[in-house]
Amino acid sequence: MKAYKLFKQRKDGTIGPLFIGAKQRVPIGSWLEAEDIPTKGFAHRPGWHAGREPNAPHLKQGGNRVWYEVEIEDYTTFKRPTHQGGEWLIAKRMKVIKPYQKEVT
Repeated sequence: MKAYKLFKQRKDGTIGPLFIGAKQRVPIGSWLEAEDIPTKGFAHRPGWHAGREPNAPHLKQGGNRVWYEVEIEDYTTFKRPTHQGGEWLIAKRMKVIKPYQKEVT
């Protein structure tokens, strides 16, 4: 399923998760298995977090944060308040496809 994920863009051009596993370098075009990394101060929700739309009002936008189109497999839907995007998709497998580019109409 096509989804969208917000990543940290590094100065060297690589991307990585915003919070949990933040030192990881995420390759583009390869299927990745989610890791279970319990982290103090964060709810335990193992998996790649993504959304149906490139929308996460609760997260800071811009700067070194960029949206990517991703493909996900074996996911569950996690309902969240509207100010947190409405729902999260938490996947066991993810492949980063390309940077998200807003369509011009």
